[in-house]
Amino acid sequence: MSPSFTSLGVPAVLAEVLAAQGIESAFPIQEATLPTTLKGGDVLGRGQTGSGKTLAFSLPVVARLAANPKPRKARFPRALIMAPTRELATQIAKVVEPLAEAFDLRTAVVFGGVSQLRQEKDLNAGVDILIACPGRLEDLLKQRVADLSRVEISVLDEADHMADLGFLPVVKRILDQAPRGIQHLLFSATLDNGVDKLVQRYLENPTVHSVDAPQAAVNTMEHHVFLVSNDDKKELVRTLASGTGRRIMFMRTKHHAKKMAVWLGKCGIPSVDLHGNLSQNARDRNLAAFAAGDARVLVATDVAARGVHVDGVELVVHIDPPAEHKAYLHRSGRTARAGSDGTVVTIATPDQQGDVKSLLKAAGLKVPMVKVTPNAQVVSDVVGERAEPVAYVAPQLRTQATVRKDTLTDSDAAGGRGRRRGGRGTAKVSAPAKSNGGESQRGRDENRGERRTENRGNAASSTRNSGGERRSENRGEGRGYAAPGARSGERRGNGAAAGRGGERRSDVRTDNRADRRADMRQDSRGEDHDVARRGAGAGAGRGSASARNNSGQRQGATSGSRPRGGNTIGDALGASKVEAATGASRGGRSRGPRRASSPASNNRGY
Repeated sequence: MSPSFTSLGVPAVLAEVLAAQGIESAFPIQEATLPTTLKGGDVLGRGQTGSGKTLAFSLPVVARLAANPKPRKARFPRALIMAPTRELATQIAKVVEPLAEAFDLRTAVVFGGVSQLRQEKDLNAGVDILIACPGRLEDLLKQRVADLSRVEISVLDEADHMADLGFLPVVKRILDQAPRGIQHLLFSATLDNGVDKLVQRYLENPTVHSVDAPQAAVNTMEHHVFLVSNDDKKELVRTLASGTGRRIMFMRTKHHAKKMAVWLGKCGIPSVDLHGNLSQNARDRNLAAFAAGDARVLVATDVAARGVHVDGVELVVHIDPPAEHKAYLHRSGRTARAGSDGTVVTIATPDQQGDVKSLLKAAGLKVPMVKVTPNAQVVSDVVGERAEPVAYVAPQLRTQATVRKDTLTDSDAAGGRGRRRGGRGTAKVSAPAKSNGGESQRGRDENRGERRTENRGNAASSTRNSGGERRSENRGEGRGYAAPGARSGERRGNGAAAGRGGERRSDVRTDNRADRRADMRQDSRGEDHDVARRGAGAGAGRGSASARNNSGQRQGATSGSRPRGGNTIGDALGASKVEAATGASRGGRSRGPRRASSPASNNRGY
């Protein structure tokens, strides 16, 4: 009989929390590691997926912080738990949060693919236990939103999967920022691909606990290999998906996973997909539908091979055989979890026989290949009781207004106010800017229906009247206009309009270009040139379109002043003042340092 948690040294308060969840006895991995981890020793735990590793490290993390309570400090977590995927990080948080709440400890989860604004708020409010994916955590550390100098215990879960994803260099950079001599817990199914180097670098005299061999749990899983023709493969998938219980089907590509989920839904089998192209909200929504029973089938890529724990998954189907045996083990580990039974089916076409044999041999399995048809008896035995078809409901498309709202929300989260990430927004045209007493040469509408435009080159504006003609106004020097039918170079009145040669009819021909050029040269020497010189400083205001160039840098300067050197803020002020200058240039209201673009972890999604 398995020992109780209190007999292993777990505080009584935590044992009561587990008892309320129906967990009263420890699993083998917990029984092996808890006596060492609760005493503060480093541990290297090796166990297959679904063996209870999450609880094995969650209990010592909470117990250690609870035994030495300290006031929370913004941006400085006391415990760090790293996981390779956002699904696994979310799953860990669900296990840790009830335990932490028993001692009034606060947790936070950070991962990529979503806005980091809320994550920043959580860290600034003070966090005891930080659960993070390496990519986003490194971004936050670089931005000084998080600091690991107060970490007392660190946990690295699924270290072998991090190695497969290429995260080990990032993990090393992160752990190098934590204090030396703290307690490290590392859990991994295997020690290849550099995981052993992590153990040597950070764990001090670790106690090694290997509960299960790195192979499939043949005692609790029933393995089948169905050999089927290419023509019958899709129908076989539909038959295997038609049972009443939950089942997960794995495919290699995101595109095919989505198409398969839609096709099964149209066949009357409620299905959802899970892959890397989905947003975090869509992932959470689909997983919730699968866990609640609204969808009986989850069609996924290898993103769901680890970290996705849903009770009662009775069948795992490898529609596309995985590329290597470790992926097979982790995919299959979605069923037969925590001692329950489950069935695993691998579908192979004639051209895949050799690859599947090599795959199973590497996984330590001897499974015979059985030639089947969709209606074969062995297939029916695996499917069991079949469910009634359900009418297909097409997913609702997002409206344009919803997309626009989400875009603005993302822009605000990235540090802007209704602007695209990395941009400076659109210059306002409603309020004229002033500088050194000079007034902007923006035109003024004289008729209600007229359109306002801006002539940047000569600080003048022109509006089109109802007759299709364009008027040019030069404030302070009088108004000039072209009579109907007159050539574009002719003017009446005392004032001469700067810009494009006064008002011209929409049907002006190309032979008038010489006249316009002559008029512009004359204007450049006359009164308008003087006015343009006096108003040169007006462009520095927030409303002027010439205040910034396309890269968002300050371009205008007041009359009589000389540039401080170079064409960028960095050239003029030096690299140390770039952030301050960027914040101060936005309309005179300094908002401090601002990200020019979204963090790299938004694109990576981890």
